[in-house]
Amino acid sequence: GVVGGLRMQEEGNFFSKFTRTIVEKAKADVERTKRLFSGLEGLRGDMSVIDELLGYWNLADADATLQQLEDALITRDFGVKTSVKICDGLRDRVKAGTIAKPSDIRDAMKETIVEILESGGSTDLILDDEKPAVLMMVGVNGGGKTTSIGKIANRFAKEGKTVMLAAGDTFRAAADAQLEEWCKRSETMMAPRSNAKSPAAVMFDAIDGSLKEEVDVLIADTSGRLHTNQGLMTELTKVRGVFEKKLPKKPMETLLVVDSTQGQNVLNQARGFNEAVGITGLVLTKLDGTSKGGVVVSIVDELKVPIKFIGVGEGIEDLLLFDAKEYVDALFP
Repeated sequence: GVVGGLRMQEEGNFFSKFTRTIVEKAKADVERTKRLFSGLEGLRGDMSVIDELLGYWNLADADATLQQLEDALITRDFGVKTSVKICDGLRDRVKAGTIAKPSDIRDAMKETIVEILESGGSTDLILDDEKPAVLMMVGVNGGGKTTSIGKIANRFAKEGKTVMLAAGDTFRAAADAQLEEWCKRSETMMAPRSNAKSPAAVMFDAIDGSLKEEVDVLIADTSGRLHTNQGLMTELTKVRGVFEKKLPKKPMETLLVVDSTQGQNVLNQARGFNEAVGITGLVLTKLDGTSKGGVVVSIVDELKVPIKFIGVGEGIEDLLLFDAKEYVDALFP
């Protein structure tokens, strides 16, 4: 069922004590709604056009209004396919007679968006209770991957978990230094230095290190040249293979970190990474810097992958566990 907005997983899905702790902690954080609201201010301002449109709603003009709504959603990066889906759903409700007044259509639209956001599957993190829980982070350079790793590591460390970070981005000298900086800030440890040259070999050593140190969590950074680079995708597949070989049958997160200010470009990135490594969840960064909140919805609709975290500010606490209903309520309060 639902607990305070954050969904608890049903049986049959993966659910651990570790995951439950993280969810409960987030739920108890009274500041989170405030952070979400202030972080999404730009988005909310942009969505107010939709509110004005729906405010003048009457049944006689239903078709014209829904056409305008469709255009307004497309402009806000909901994507054509998703915008049409939302409006078709509303048309059906109008025909069925369940929508009569402006507040009805607004509620119905919000419900439809929540349904799409939940169609990707559970937003709960896959955190194995058997050490180490593994998160492999992928994404294009500049999307906020290393920063997200630091913020996630910090969240686990605050729960008293031992966290190890593995620098698998062997192509970017600065990546190591950046991770080490986060290690200091979040009181986590770096994987033992590896002389290995290939990212897969680095990961092999990091997994050995995490087992030897018996850490609770291993978070792996990976290289992030562009998703169109075939070499990179082959390499990520190899890194993923190392986890499968060294930790067979281990449930793990493969999180794609994307910069939401990139709008619809993000979709192609996501498709490429999904084909290579099979993404289990998304981390959407920089939502405080965009006015196009629809991309969140169209990514889930297209890929059927859940969003796990959203970034709504620069602060270490500003990477929030995602909850569909909270997000939609913050956009359309």
